[in-house]
Amino acid sequence: MSNIPDAYKKVPMMFQAQTNGRCQLQRLDPDRKKDGDPQDAEIWCKQWTGETYPVTPIFEEPVKTREYSISWRFVTNSGQDDGVIRPVIGASGYPFYPGSSMKGAFRQACKRLFSDRLGKYCGQEISKGDFSPGILRFHGGYPVDKSWTNGLVDLVHPQQERQVMSSTAKSSAFIQISLYQPTIQFGISASEELDESEWEEIWQIWETAMGRGIGCRVSAGYGHRDQLKGELLYPPHLLKGQGMASKRLDESGEFRPNIFRAAIRGHALRIFGGLTDAETAKREVERIFGGVSGHGVWGLLMMNFVTTNFESKLFGNGQWEVPSYKVEGELGWLLSQEISEEHKAALKNLILHLNQFAMIFGGFGKSWRRADHRLFYEEYYEENNYRKPLIGCHWQWKKGRYARDVKVYGSKYVTSFLDKLQEAAKIWLQLQNIKLTTSYATGWREAWHPDKVMVWGRIASNKESSEAIQWLHGAYQKRDNKAQVPELSIYKSSVTGRVGQIGRLWHRMYPLMKLEPDPNDSAKKIPKPTASYLELLTIFPDGSDDCLNFLKFLADDGQFKQLWGKPWEIE
Repeated sequence: MSNIPDAYKKVPMMFQAQTNGRCQLQRLDPDRKKDGDPQDAEIWCKQWTGETYPVTPIFEEPVKTREYSISWRFVTNSGQDDGVIRPVIGASGYPFYPGSSMKGAFRQACKRLFSDRLGKYCGQEISKGDFSPGILRFHGGYPVDKSWTNGLVDLVHPQQERQVMSSTAKSSAFIQISLYQPTIQFGISASEELDESEWEEIWQIWETAMGRGIGCRVSAGYGHRDQLKGELLYPPHLLKGQGMASKRLDESGEFRPNIFRAAIRGHALRIFGGLTDAETAKREVERIFGGVSGHGVWGLLMMNFVTTNFESKLFGNGQWEVPSYKVEGELGWLLSQEISEEHKAALKNLILHLNQFAMIFGGFGKSWRRADHRLFYEEYYEENNYRKPLIGCHWQWKKGRYARDVKVYGSKYVTSFLDKLQEAAKIWLQLQNIKLTTSYATGWREAWHPDKVMVWGRIASNKESSEAIQWLHGAYQKRDNKAQVPELSIYKSSVTGRVGQIGRLWHRMYPLMKLEPDPNDSAKKIPKPTASYLELLTIFPDGSDDCLNFLKFLADDGQFKQLWGKPWEIE
């Protein structure tokens, strides 16, 4: 019997142990990426998809079928490998949504919509320990074509702790395997003949189930249809924005709708962290948005972003070339569970203000702390032949619901808006029987408390008139030897951050509206776009000389006015 050297390497990675030196799907190896070598997950996917049958599994009569498209990514956790999420694999090697999961989701929806049909469709207990089966059989779902093999490797990069809590926290990217925008055919059959009207009712129930998302990580935006369905807590917000796209392992770009949830979840943590202690703040954010504490927390809210217009292209030259996007769409929030009307009203008010907060003070996605330099500092790129990194993003309300969404029409509205946001958060926390005290998450880098954060603002007459954007790249105070005035700058300081260090300043150019009389109703006013912007600087002071000098400059310069936070006093 001959010895086979490194015999384990002959075994497909799917069947290798998830240990160092064998197969580690979840691990992103920076050295391999640097050298251009494939990651284990890429090899795993190539071996998997290379062996699947060329013909897609189909359901045959009498199974009834319908196809649905998923708006972004979809994953069913097989639970087969410890520490990594990867799909259930069914017939012919195809990823599969199990019939048991389908029945569970259908059952929940049926209970809400047609509880009197629950026993007929899904079965019921007729006496202690004795059950009658339902008439429906759930056959699960398969992708309708081979496009599911594209973009399987999905990067997950948690940033919450590093961005909100601790400047020294480390963050790492992990890999999971999910399907990118698949169209899935689902199958249901019945043990007795049903007329078409009853089948329509059955599919209505299934579509309601899909409206809450299917698979896992639904509260993070996975597994949602391309049409917003379900119990809306807050109707869709119409947004448009542009920014830098995330990169897949193969360097191609991907617009990830979960940027909205990540941003708003992070802001909720900041707001709660300014009202209560750190552990309570984290627990209450998980109650709303879900989390991984203990055995996992099923959040009250699910996010859905429906893209209505999308454009992607590369930006920059040479090593600075990165994927970017422009997108328009509807951002909505759905309730995942039944709650009382009082809680529902409070949560609706809270998520409304958190959406507005994200729009007014930053944006979504990569580099959200900076105004988009392509719009507000064009010469930054032109002078360097576009050999500079893409910095910032820009988001604004899309025409349609200005009166509800905009709220801030000038700097004087900022203070009252933030007070209302805090009040909405207080009401929600008190409904959770949390006693508000003066103690808060004092150790966090970005707890939203008057002692920890300052908001400064001014009106910029147009997009070329930002004052602060150049301060991020050079001196805000020029040297004057005769007057013995030193040069001062926050460039690459702890205030603005640098590579590997998150700064303590947000810079936002928020497009301003104006209120004009409604020609059809003299008692009302209509918001209208203007050329002006509300230029906002949100600063979390760290006590450094760079920060203190900059705050003194802001106060002395007089262009920016402090709008929120403990009043700045020159010592």
